Amino acid sequence: MPRFRVRDPAPLAGAAVGLGLVVGLSALLVPFRAEITRATPALVLVIAVVVAALVGGRIASVVTAAGAALAFNFAFIQPYWTLNIAIVDDVVAFAVFTGVGTLVGTLVAIQAQRRRVAEHRAHQLEALNHQLEVVQAERERLAEEATRVAVLEQVDEQRGALLRSVSHDLRTPLSVIEAVTSDLRAGTHYDEATRDELLDLVLDEAQRLDRIVANLLSLSRIEAGALRPERQAVVLGELVADSATRLGRLFRRAPVKLEIADDLPLADADYTQLDQVITNLLENAAQQAPEGSTILVGALPEAGNMIRVFVEDHGPGVGDSLKEHVFEPFWHGENSSSSGVGLAICRAIVEAHGGTIHVESPTGGGARFVFTLPARRE
Repeated sequence: MPRFRVRDPAPLAGAAVGLGLVVGLSALLVPFRAEITRATPALVLVIAVVVAALVGGRIASVVTAAGAALAFNFAFIQPYWTLNIAIVDDVVAFAVFTGVGTLVGTLVAIQAQRRRVAEHRAHQLEALNHQLEVVQAERERLAEEATRVAVLEQVDEQRGALLRSVSHDLRTPLSVIEAVTSDLRAGTHYDEATRDELLDLVLDEAQRLDRIVANLLSLSRIEAGALRPERQAVVLGELVADSATRLGRLFRRAPVKLEIADDLPLADADYTQLDQVITNLLENAAQQAPEGSTILVGALPEAGNMIRVFVEDHGPGVGDSLKEHVFEPFWHGENSSSSGVGLAICRAIVEAHGGTIHVESPTGGGARFVFTLPARRE
């Protein structure tokens, strides 16, 4: 921090300036002393005392006041050019001038010293403010650097999670497809039913790969901020039915039951993105639903020109402490084979439409994923 010192008064310089002014002012007034009262030179000579106090401080003001008193007596009180005082009034005037000059000089010197101290403190405050600004700027720089490091660590962590997810999710269906096609190419003899089942298995895994790739592409658009719905009027009941039919082979263990309200309005949504939400929720439910149970999909109108959609299964459910985590990218629960991408994409798409999504715990057990969408205004 810069150091500032109070500018010390210069007594010798102040006394020299003051006495010089006394001599000069006296020389100017002497030719007119017959035409002016003694008050005029007294007031003028006080100016010299004030200047001496400003320059040299209290000592210089006292010395100048003494010199001014002598000059006042010598040049302006009769008999002139002597130090004698003949009249009592002149004695009083001389004493008053000496006292006033000394007092004024002292007061001015004290005030000048206070001003110097105030300036010094102002410089100190200015230096402290400057140092504070430097420290604040450095702190902000360090905070930005820490944030940048945290973001890079998060990106690295997500990149590692993505690589693990992709390697797992892609390798499983590819292994199945490779095994089946290798057997078929090798000429292994299968009956017609088994051959059809193997081909259906290849088709299922190929469609699963397609859904994984679609989710990864959507995830990249979400991270790039390029997920913008192209809204249109969507018949939600038909979209849900088409999605359930397309994924029919996933529900061999647990069939899907639809409960679509008759008075359901049209949804104001991006058809492709909404289909991806339904597909991810249905696939998630199919993975969790136990054999012989039923997956329930419903849609009904809700207040505020919204539509409420839910997908419910009777699987192990989601604990209360985990309900907020299930929608985080790359998060998945214990013993889960999912990539942890699908539900995160569901939340991003629903929120981009102006809706909300959450998971509930039904009375009969399992999990119910619920999301809302705006209805189309006719």
